[in-house]
Amino acid sequence: MLMDSVLDNNSKYNPIERYASLGHKVFGAPQKYIQAPHLVQYIGKYLSLLNAQHIVLVRDPLLNIFTQVRDSILQHRAAKRVDEYTFDGECSWQQVKRIVDAIHSKSHSSGTPDCLVAVGGGKTLDLGKAIANQLRISLAIVPTLASTDAPCSALSVMYTPEGDFQEYSFYPLNPTYVFVDSSIIAKAPNRFLASGIGDAMATFYEADVCFHNPKATTCQGGRPTLSAYSLAELCKNILFKHGLEALKDVKKEQLSESVDLVIEANTLLSGLGFESGGLAAAHAIHNGLTIHHATHHKMHGEKVAFGVISQLCMEGKMEEAYKVAQFFYHCYLPVTLTDLNLKESDREGLENIAKRACQQDETIHNHPFPVTPDKVYDSMLEAHRLGMKVVHQTSRD
Repeated sequence: MLMDSVLDNNSKYNPIERYASLGHKVFGAPQKYIQAPHLVQYIGKYLSLLNAQHIVLVRDPLLNIFTQVRDSILQHRAAKRVDEYTFDGECSWQQVKRIVDAIHSKSHSSGTPDCLVAVGGGKTLDLGKAIANQLRISLAIVPTLASTDAPCSALSVMYTPEGDFQEYSFYPLNPTYVFVDSSIIAKAPNRFLASGIGDAMATFYEADVCFHNPKATTCQGGRPTLSAYSLAELCKNILFKHGLEALKDVKKEQLSESVDLVIEANTLLSGLGFESGGLAAAHAIHNGLTIHHATHHKMHGEKVAFGVISQLCMEGKMEEAYKVAQFFYHCYLPVTLTDLNLKESDREGLENIAKRACQQDETIHNHPFPVTPDKVYDSMLEAHRLGMKVVHQTSRD
């Protein structure tokens, strides 16, 4: 349940319900996407164009990059006042309410903010989107990881406080700015970049389903555009070509050309591709996986990666499933149920995951054939067995 009537308003905007029946092609994107090493020091220079008086920062509690963001805002006179709020935990409606209430309580003395800047990983960015939408103010996104394609989209993935997937929350507008400091992202542990690769690889395979199924609908509430489909395909090609090299370079904290390309693929290409190209089984299976306690410490993209293999098995594309699983194995992404701390013998747990993936409003129904929990259950087992085959037949560094 949502926390109160104010938060209820947030859930009422649903582009799929509002526009899908029109059958229009829709493409969404942030107003500006900027990527460069050492970009943080110039964020205020860009934000100064908004003529804001009061900016709020929402950030991960352990990050010290926020001080550089704040200093840049003040140095370039992008705002006269900067307030900070920390986020710790799940991107949940409870967290949204806590911070919105805190901002409202301060607004009596400092006035209503003009802009929100969210700094951190995917869940912090999604939380920032929800809060900015509540306040009806401009939004700037500063990802510190390339672990998901969350930064560019006009939606948040909302969880319960316990970490179970709850719902997608949609917004009318994409972020105003997305600032990607590649030098910061290159210093993060390579598990985060690998997770982003798992999430981004899903983009093409899900967009491919939606593009070729005339009844499929994207998260923008429309039909996929050729642009989104092309970006999704480019994303896949970059990952196959540069993904492994990028992971090796990030391990050495090197910002190489491969790292820079994969950051853009994970963040921009995947973000535009999934939102305007469409989602399918891979993300629905991820959502199902979140309800099993054994997967809670696994990252979003790690669960999506197994969803991609499961989707390809469900479609009968076994050769492509093997190719993707082999690539994921080299990326140290999950290719078996065991990698997700699940057991093939846990029939009840797997059936519950499959049921959750097939809920009525899930993106799994963008496939051109009926999808049932039994089909998803069988596909996950098939993906697991294919993954076991890859493990036994493939050597990796």
